[in-house]
Amino acid sequence: MGSGGRPRRVTPCGVLSTVVANYLPAGQETESLEESTDESEGFYAVFSHHRSVLSGKVQDWHEEEESEEEPKLKYERLSNGVTEILQKDAAGCMTVHDKFLALGTHYGKVYLLDVQGNITQKFDVSPVKINQISLDESGEHMGVCSEDGKVQVFGLYSGEEFHETFDCPIKIIAVNPHFVRTSCKQFVTGGKKLLLFERSWMSRWKSCVLHEGEGNIRSVKWRGHLIAWANNMGVKIFDVTSKQRITNVPRDDISLRPDMYPCSLCWKDSVTLIIGWGTSVKICSVKERHASEMRDLPSRYVEIVSQFETEFYISGLAPLCDQLVVLSYVKEVSEKTEREYRARPRLDIIQPLPETCEEISSDALTVRGFQENECRDYHLEYSEGESLFYIVSPRDIVVAKERDQDDHIDWLLEKKKYEEALMAAEISQKNIKRHKILDIGLAYINHLVEKGEYDIAARKCQKILGKNAALWEYEVYKFKEIGQLKAISPYLPRGDPVLKPLIYEMILHEFLESDYEGFATLIREWPGDLYNNSVIVQAVRDHLKKDSQNRTLLKTLAELYTYDKNYGNALEIYLTLRHKDVFQLIHKHNLFSSIKDKIVLLMDFDSEKAVDMLLDNEDKISIKKVVEELEDRPELQHVYLHKLFKRDHHKGQRYHEKQISLYAEYDRPNLLPFLRDSTHCPLEKALEICQQRNFVEETIYLLSRMGNSRSALKMITEELHDVDKAIEFAKEQDDGELWEDLILYSIDKPPFITGLLNNIGTHVDPILLIHRIKEGMEIPNLRDSLVKILQDYNLQILLREGCKKILVADSLSLLKRMHRTQMKGVLVDEENICESCLSPILPSDAAKPFSVVAFHCRHMFHKECLPVPSMVSGKSEV
Repeated sequence: MGSGGRPRRVTPCGVLSTVVANYLPAGQETESLEESTDESEGFYAVFSHHRSVLSGKVQDWHEEEESEEEPKLKYERLSNGVTEILQKDAAGCMTVHDKFLALGTHYGKVYLLDVQGNITQKFDVSPVKINQISLDESGEHMGVCSEDGKVQVFGLYSGEEFHETFDCPIKIIAVNPHFVRTSCKQFVTGGKKLLLFERSWMSRWKSCVLHEGEGNIRSVKWRGHLIAWANNMGVKIFDVTSKQRITNVPRDDISLRPDMYPCSLCWKDSVTLIIGWGTSVKICSVKERHASEMRDLPSRYVEIVSQFETEFYISGLAPLCDQLVVLSYVKEVSEKTEREYRARPRLDIIQPLPETCEEISSDALTVRGFQENECRDYHLEYSEGESLFYIVSPRDIVVAKERDQDDHIDWLLEKKKYEEALMAAEISQKNIKRHKILDIGLAYINHLVEKGEYDIAARKCQKILGKNAALWEYEVYKFKEIGQLKAISPYLPRGDPVLKPLIYEMILHEFLESDYEGFATLIREWPGDLYNNSVIVQAVRDHLKKDSQNRTLLKTLAELYTYDKNYGNALEIYLTLRHKDVFQLIHKHNLFSSIKDKIVLLMDFDSEKAVDMLLDNEDKISIKKVVEELEDRPELQHVYLHKLFKRDHHKGQRYHEKQISLYAEYDRPNLLPFLRDSTHCPLEKALEICQQRNFVEETIYLLSRMGNSRSALKMITEELHDVDKAIEFAKEQDDGELWEDLILYSIDKPPFITGLLNNIGTHVDPILLIHRIKEGMEIPNLRDSLVKILQDYNLQILLREGCKKILVADSLSLLKRMHRTQMKGVLVDEENICESCLSPILPSDAAKPFSVVAFHCRHMFHKECLPVPSMVSGKSEV
């Protein structure tokens, strides 16, 4: 991009910018640019674009537009009284105070303005241009200088005043920031000399020359005790307290005319000076010199902490936190005519670095008459308290201010970033003034609907509409108009708030016309009191006339009947459909009285669940009633009675006789366990049934239980031919006659003899069997059987011997323990008495000889007191 015909070093940048009005690319003819300026009140056009460096070239506009980010500042034209002033006059300078603005014009007028640009006071100072206006911190004193050499310092609210006219133009004036104090009545003026005026005793003003001989002084800034000024050679800093000049910062580009490209000075704080001159920016820090280094040097010195070049000529500087706001004068070359022209000035926010800078945002400002302005015609003034920046040009004054949260939301809405805007509004709802969360939310929903994202829009309704029933109903009708009622149905409120029944019915009808499954889902999920149940029931019936076997509609109708407490109809439908919810319905609504005549249907549907339910609710449906209802369905009757018997062997005792036939017919595997566990079963009846059906095992069990063991054994041997079972049966009965019968039956049957030989040894003497075996009979595995008998006998002998040894060892151990116990000593003391004479067992005189007899039972006698000497056996003498 051209700039005055000379190359510029491009600094690294990550640009944040926007388009507030219609974008016009750089390089367009100046006439068209001027026409684009909007003159309406309160509106200001800002043209911004990215300038990202890529291989030394600027990226294409379309690529930049995609990466466009939010601007840092917003702009508006200072209007009202300012508009009237600049229609007839031109702005020469302006000073900003927190309370008001002071504007100096080319026709020598000074206007005091409020922040909206309304005129509050007017001063006729000179017939020629006002060069500089200076205010103290209190805003009560103002200094003015003009091109004809006039200097005035006066109180805005007091009568004190200073007038002086010099023989040369006075370019600058700076009033001591603390001028309101008596000790600080000072100001400086600059033309060919820099003069310091100070009021002395008797209110007389005296002056002294601070600097001269290096050309006109064109810029001065006073902060605290430090005065900084710029002349043709560079920038100087003077310490008013020590009356010493601290430093000289020479200018870099001496080829630029200082009157056309003046120096811009700005104090960031009381020790940090920012210098902008030509395309160079320097940030200087005033520091205290160590006492050991002073000698003849000033007590302070200046260190340049940052220095870098910009793309354009600097017309003004202002601090913004740790960043800089730079007003730049721009010259560009037309792509069509290749002629240089004056482009819009730029207001950039940059992040200073030690040797370079990072561009944060860059805005091209459309000010009136920018095509005619030079670099010296622009000024940047700022209000520290409110971060307001004033771009002053002869025909226009533009105010830039930091964007607040409302502006941030405006930008997000403009970029159609509704979700981010909504989030920002929620986070800062106490700070936003122009926006409402609900309005943003509604705009977001409309945007999603326009994009066709109906489900997301419906989901957002939950959060945005909240408990506002009227808005919910309005949105539902909007979704109805675009045929998307299904999209919003899952998110409708179902509790707080509750919408009109018509809303829910409208959605249910929509589903009923096209989606039976969706309709059924809503009926399950929505509480029945949200809509008129009878209306929906009738609608479902109408549809069933067309499709009477539709299971989804039938099931849904049953649910609707349930909501309406018409449980009979609901139960009938569930049973017809054989639906699993039938049991849940019965339990939930205690419908046992309604199912007494539907027990067979329930059993046919799910016999296990039905039996469990019936047995769990015997108090509501008696066992007798169930058995009677199942009389014609014996297979179901058996299932019920079997489950009853498993739960309690005694509850259904009156039906045990019936159960014998039921088990025999439908469940023979459980017949024998039933016969074993039942104590109420008639054995004769059971035996009769088992014999009729030739149930051998059951008959054997019944015979043995009835005491007819010999018949039972006979059936085992003759019917089952199972020697092992016969032997097991004989073992269980433990009856000698049964063993005799078994031996007699087996004596001519070699397999039986083998079985007996292998198992009889521990119950009957094997000799009884062996003696009866006929000579010459071939018996399978006889040798093994005899060996087993001998092994069993040997095992018995070993067991007996082992037991004998254990008994002898135990007896000996006990005998030894008894002997040790008897051999223990017996304590005899004064407390013991003779069991015969009842005198103390020990004599009073221990020196005399005595004899005591102590028995193991702890009875003690004097030896002479024992009646018969033979009684002293088993005693101990002391």
